[in-house]
Amino acid sequence: MTGPEVMERLNTVFADVFRRDDLVLEPTTTAADVPGWDSFRQVEIVIAVERHFQIRLRTREMVGLTNVGDLVDLIVSHRTASHRTASR
Repeated sequence: MTGPEVMERLNTVFADVFRRDDLVLEPTTTAADVPGWDSFRQVEIVIAVERHFQIRLRTREMVGLTNVGDLVDLIVSHRTASHRTASR
């Protein structure tokens, strides 16, 4: 799965979590850019991302994220790793 594919899917995930169809993410989007993105919403985002992409995110991975682009890279990394494991 490529970064642009993940970004497209993330837009859907975030629209569901925030209940906003007009929300459009950019790689540079941060929590400060999205009204209502607080620590509770962050937990909802993580759970929704894990379910949607069928991955498991670790807390230490999440700590270093500064924007949506970092989250995209993390998801791509997890999906690539799980693909390699599945094809063995």
